[in-house]
Amino acid sequence: MDDKTKVDPEQNNEPQKEQQGEPVQEIKPAGKYIRMKPFAFIMMIIVLILATSGITIFALTFGEEKVVEVRTPTHNEFQKLFNAYDEISKGYYKDIDTDALVNGAVDGMISALGDPYSDYMNKKEASQFNESISSSFQGIGAEIQEKDGHIVVVSPIKNSPAEKAGIKTNDIIKKVDGKSIDGMTASEAVLLIRGKKGTSVALDIQRGGASKLISMKITRDDIPVETVYATMEKDKIAHIQITSFSENTYNELLSALDKMEGKGMKGLVIDVRQNPGGLVNSVEDIASLFVKTGEPIVQFEDRNGKKEVISAKDGRKVKVPVTVLIDGGSASASEILAGALSESANVKLVGEKSFGKGTMQTAENLPDGSNIKFTIAKWLTPDGNWIHEKGIQPDYKVNYPSYASLPYLNPDKTLKEGSLSDQVKAAEKMLKAVGYNPGKLDGLYDASTVLAVEQFQKDHKLNVNGVLKGDTTYALMEELRLKIKKDDPQLKKAMEIVKSEM
Repeated sequence: MDDKTKVDPEQNNEPQKEQQGEPVQEIKPAGKYIRMKPFAFIMMIIVLILATSGITIFALTFGEEKVVEVRTPTHNEFQKLFNAYDEISKGYYKDIDTDALVNGAVDGMISALGDPYSDYMNKKEASQFNESISSSFQGIGAEIQEKDGHIVVVSPIKNSPAEKAGIKTNDIIKKVDGKSIDGMTASEAVLLIRGKKGTSVALDIQRGGASKLISMKITRDDIPVETVYATMEKDKIAHIQITSFSENTYNELLSALDKMEGKGMKGLVIDVRQNPGGLVNSVEDIASLFVKTGEPIVQFEDRNGKKEVISAKDGRKVKVPVTVLIDGGSASASEILAGALSESANVKLVGEKSFGKGTMQTAENLPDGSNIKFTIAKWLTPDGNWIHEKGIQPDYKVNYPSYASLPYLNPDKTLKEGSLSDQVKAAEKMLKAVGYNPGKLDGLYDASTVLAVEQFQKDHKLNVNGVLKGDTTYALMEELRLKIKKDDPQLKKAMEIVKSEM
C-alpha cells in the first residue's frame, strides 16, 4: 500500500509532572486553554489511536481498495499472483480448495522452467519420495522421468517386478490402469504406479515409436534398495554391479571389494548399466577408489560460468585392471563415474552409449512437508566435456542380442493353435532363443509351435496343454531374461579386455 494511516501526535510542551498537593498545570495548545489532568489526556490519545486504526482497517477491508492492497510481499513480482488468487477467491462459482491452488501455483512455477529434472512434490508425493530412498519400498521398481510431456523409463531396478516383466529403458508409459498419464509429472505418475505388495497395476507401454501399445500387468512387491551386487567370474575377474548411488553405496562397494579380494581378485568389471544415478557425494567417493589422488573427477558449472573442480581423494585405491560397462540406462552419477574413470584413469568403457544427463539437482523441503527439486548446475567431465543429451560413447561398442529386445507377452492373453499375431511371432522367437523349435517364425501358432510349448511345459513342470497363457507365459519370459543375463556379450567383452591387461 502506498499510503499509510499513522497516528503519531507531536508534543511541543515540556514534560509535565503531577505532584501530590501541587496545582495542575494548564496545557495550552493552539492558543486555547483546556483544563485537563495528564492521565485523562493520555487516555484520550489512546482512544484516538484505536479509533483511527479501526476506521483504517474497515476502509481497507470493505472499501474500494481490496484486502490484497494490505499485503506487502517480499517480491513485488508476486503481486500478480496475489491479485489472481483474490479474484478467484471472490468470484469462482464453487468453494475453492486453497491448498490445491497453492500447490498448483508452485507446480506451475517449477513446470515453467521447462526442465524435466526440476519437479514439485506435494506432501503426499514427498513422503513417497522419501520412502523410496529408505531401505526398501513397495512398487514395481522402475526409475522414471517426465520428458516432452511423456513418462519415460530411465531404467528398471535390478531384480524388480518391472525388470522381470520386461520393462526397458526408454519405454514410454502411456496409461496406468487404463488412465492416460500423458502430461503428468513424474511424481504424479509414481503415485499411480506404486502400491502395496501383492496388488497389481496395468500399464500400457509404447516402445521404439511403435503405434501399437504393449499392455502388461505387473504385481507389486518389496523393492529393496540394495545397490551393489558382486560375483567372481572365471579367471579371477570380479563383476560388481552398482544399481544406483545412495548413501550406503560406497560402504556396500567397500564390502564387495573386500569379499572379491578375499577370493583372489585379479581384475574387475564395474557395471553401471541401467543405473539411473543418485547422490553426487557417493559417486565422488567411489571414483576416488580408481582415480589417482588429486586428479579431476568432475567439474560443476553454475549459471555464471563459475567452475568447481572435484578431485580424487587420498585413501584406498583399486590396483587391478578395470573396465566399466555402460548402456542407455546409465545416467547422471553413472556417467560421472564413467567419465572420470575414462578420462582420468584411462579405463576402457564397454557397451552402448549412455543416457546423457549432464545436470545436477538439489531437493529442498518446504515447511508443510512438500518438496521442490530443481537443477542447480551442469556437470562436465574431467576434460570439460558436457555430455547432456549426447551421452558418453563407449570405447568398445557391443550391442545386446536381438532377442533382448523382444516385446512383453501378455500373460492374460491366450495364444493357441490357429492364433495369428505379432504376439505369437514374439513367442516363437523367445522359444527359439531359449532352445526350443517352434517351426517357422511367421506369427502363426501352428502344430510345431504347439509341440515346442508342450516340451517347454514338460521341462518346467507346468500343465502340458500346448497353450501359452498365465504361468507358461511368465515362465517363458523369465527363461529369456535369465538367458540374456547368462549370455551377456557386453560383460564377456569387458572381461576379455581386463584379462588382456592382467
